[in-house]
Amino acid sequence: MRYYSLIAALGLFGLVSCNGDSAPNDPEIPTKGDSATADDAEPQADSQTQTTDDSKPSGVAAVAAPPKLLDAKDVTAGWISLFDGHSLFGWKANDDPEAGGVNWRVEDGVIVADKSEKPGLLLTSVRFSDFELQVDYRLESGGNSGVFLRSVPTPENPAVDCYELNMCNTHPEFPTGSIVGRKKVVLDDAGGDETAPEGKWHRFHVRVEGNQIVVTLDGRIILDFVDDSENQRSIGFIGLQQNQGKIEFSNVALRPLGTMPLTDGKTLAGWREVPESKSEFQPVEDTIQLTGGPGFLETEKTWADFVLQFEVHPNAKSINSGVFFRAARGTAENPSNGYELQICNSFANGNRAQPNDFRGGFGTGAIMHQVPARYIVADDMQWATMTLVADGPRFSTWVNGYPTAHWVDDREPNDNPRKGQRLKAGHLSLQGHDDESDIDFRSLRILPVNIDGDFDDSPGDE
Repeated sequence: MRYYSLIAALGLFGLVSCNGDSAPNDPEIPTKGDSATADDAEPQADSQTQTTDDSKPSGVAAVAAPPKLLDAKDVTAGWISLFDGHSLFGWKANDDPEAGGVNWRVEDGVIVADKSEKPGLLLTSVRFSDFELQVDYRLESGGNSGVFLRSVPTPENPAVDCYELNMCNTHPEFPTGSIVGRKKVVLDDAGGDETAPEGKWHRFHVRVEGNQIVVTLDGRIILDFVDDSENQRSIGFIGLQQNQGKIEFSNVALRPLGTMPLTDGKTLAGWREVPESKSEFQPVEDTIQLTGGPGFLETEKTWADFVLQFEVHPNAKSINSGVFFRAARGTAENPSNGYELQICNSFANGNRAQPNDFRGGFGTGAIMHQVPARYIVADDMQWATMTLVADGPRFSTWVNGYPTAHWVDDREPNDNPRKGQRLKAGHLSLQGHDDESDIDFRSLRILPVNIDGDFDDSPGDE
């Protein structure tokens, strides 16, 4: 996998491999990113629409190129970036730095921490169950850090509350590469007395699937752990830890494992049209072609917590559509009472940070009416890959692997997500918005997880 810093959006590309094929043994810095926020970054001309400043009409703003953090083939394979290379969007510290917590920050495209009164975590905004995880790190000499897997927000006992992948060469019981409190790395088997020399960049690749965790460090497998204890964990947050000394993290990417197809590639089996829909839905070579509208095609089954991934292709400019989720069964009177993952690639003033859809600016990757997309990553008449994680009241989205939105629904409960928080299962629904609708969906797949964190392989019907 090739992995790019946000600077790629500004025309400067830096790459490293994500699959370990060319994992560096001693890289200076995996990527060199921009520590400015998206609002601070000056957009550059989009090479598809403008070639030089001389070709830009007077008074027309430059169009920033879409951020590219991952190769297209890896995005299509389901990889998403957890770190955008320039901000801590999508992360939250489990302790306030003003109260002695860790001083998490971004410097030169790298997550950095080096000061705290006690150990602390930087946590993802949503939980994950089965996944592959890549993370590059550099730990100063004598330091102590780790990556927490399937963790509770504030773990107290690593043998119960999480799987802690340790980074500490001087730890007497669980040196670098061990799962603290659960499984110790055997250094001879790992290839020497020191698995990861301090002060240098290293790459962890971790596969977490069921009760098995396989850890690869700098391209070699160092740990294969099967948890047969009574303290197995099936879901939780990913946490970056600062315990002692300076720690740096970069190139943090994840791929959900175990997603299941939502179509058979030939028919619309498992789906049904909402009554009085005017849209036409045609299955063509693993693609659902949607034209006209308004109308909705919804799943027969329902899901509550899940990871949803799919590809979408608007076949004309300024197409408006969406994927509704946790939706009540559609009727002629109420066809789409659900949360909406918005699809609309329009943006204002030549600025991709200004979504410009028909209802005031939410954009592709937004949770419609609740939180806008922070950046319009996709383009009309091109395939884009979208990811949605629905985790209780927490929702996070990615477009082409780039983190686009996060929202916590703290409203009062209501069976209709248009009016309040809905945690119970609901349908997925593809939207034909109007007469001009012309959009294709393919590779729809889902990883269901029930509200208690266990796999829900038999979602119910409503």
